[in-house]
Amino acid sequence: MYLESQTAAAEINRAPTPAPTRRAVPLLRGGARSLEPLRPSLYGFVKRTLDVVLALVLLVLTAPLLLLAAALVKLTSRGPVFYSQTRMGLNGRPFTIYKVRTMYHDCERTSGARWSKPGDLRIIPLGRFLRRTHMDELPQLWNILCGDMSLIGPRPERPEFLPQLEKALPHYRGRLRVRPGLTGLAQVQLPPDTDLNSAREKLAYDLWYVHKRGFWLDLRILLATGLHVFGIPAGAIRVLLCLPRAEPVERAYREMVPEPPAAPTTPIPGAAPVQVVL
Repeated sequence: MYLESQTAAAEINRAPTPAPTRRAVPLLRGGARSLEPLRPSLYGFVKRTLDVVLALVLLVLTAPLLLLAAALVKLTSRGPVFYSQTRMGLNGRPFTIYKVRTMYHDCERTSGARWSKPGDLRIIPLGRFLRRTHMDELPQLWNILCGDMSLIGPRPERPEFLPQLEKALPHYRGRLRVRPGLTGLAQVQLPPDTDLNSAREKLAYDLWYVHKRGFWLDLRILLATGLHVFGIPAGAIRVLLCLPRAEPVERAYREMVPEPPAAPTTPIPGAAPVQVVL
């Protein structure tokens, strides 16, 4: 009996222990600090200054287009010309975003808050043109002047979607470390969000931008935005301006998310079989 117990103990000692959880590889830079607020920097100060100057210039230059769009919306659709909505800003602070209205007035009273998809019946006929040319977003230049947004950054998300996105997409709050943008790396490379999968693709680009942000990347995104407005395909823009390809961006995001612990391959003598669900 004593010998049998010694043998069983030896078998247990020799049985491989479950592999420890793999530590998340730091996403580009920052690692575990990927959710902490960013410290003030020279880049941040200069970028904010350029945001104000360029927003003022663009607001003056595009004022005739904005007035024309507002007049056409008023003539072709009932309801207010401008549309306001709560969005999540820097470090999760909510703010009010402004747009030229492109949907029927008060349409979410029946549909509820949801992503817009191709063929969305809530969009007015003129709204499709305004969205395609991004003229509906010109009022957000005022948001930039107020400090709620930047010219370049992740698109601001609605608070109604945030709990679902944070639960489904690891490190989603990391994109809130910078001011949301009128344009951005994800916006010039991918179509608008329509579901959780498209939101995940954009999140990978947003986190890439947060950790790789700089003057050279911002300049390329501004140039890419101009080409995008004139209908140049995203693939051609990426090659022309040397923007990151999808593969390294996706790989960087996957490496940031830790893998689940591996299940034991050799059963412990006398132990009941356990089914591991990953």
